Amino acid sequence: MRLLTMASAPLPYQDELRIEKLKSYLILDTEAEAQFDRLTSLASNICDTPIALISLLDDSRQWFKSRIGLETCETPRDISFCQFAIHNDHFFEVPDAALDERFADNPLVTDEPHIRFYGGQPLVTPDNFRIGTICVIDTKARRLTDEQKEAMNTLAQEVVMHLELRIKSKQLKQASETEIRRTKDLL
Repeated sequence: MRLLTMASAPLPYQDELRIEKLKSYLILDTEAEAQFDRLTSLASNICDTPIALISLLDDSRQWFKSRIGLETCETPRDISFCQFAIHNDHFFEVPDAALDERFADNPLVTDEPHIRFYGGQPLVTPDNFRIGTICVIDTKARRLTDEQKEAMNTLAQEVVMHLELRIKSKQLKQASETEIRRTKDLL
């Protein structure tokens, strides 16, 4: 019997800058937001999976901005599937995690939620940092169709667009408040 040891992905290129970019979105540890939950729900429906997540990977954890079918709001980075997915430009698929030596002894595979299938599309910022994934998970082995993978790519672009719009909106609000204070001071 061969003893398996759980694999960890190497750190992404310029991981500190990648994490700074993620933090600049001011999204970590925020409340649920409908625009992200709609995208996660759509991913689950398109791919017919019981679990779908928007997962953001910081220095020590993967935190779920949105989740369908999973109670926990984060897991340690070193057991995340996302740590592998962010190394890709394309959809990252694990058809059967129990048969994949990188994941076979992962507690997310051997215990709840008993992951068998994982599919994740990296969330790539306009300046090319991969900050997380939109992913789908199933408790049975499977593969997605090319159309489903393309849909996941589109959803990932939508997630990043919402992150960009969210931070731009905060910046505009702050600039507007500053201008209002300046105007009041002049009056």
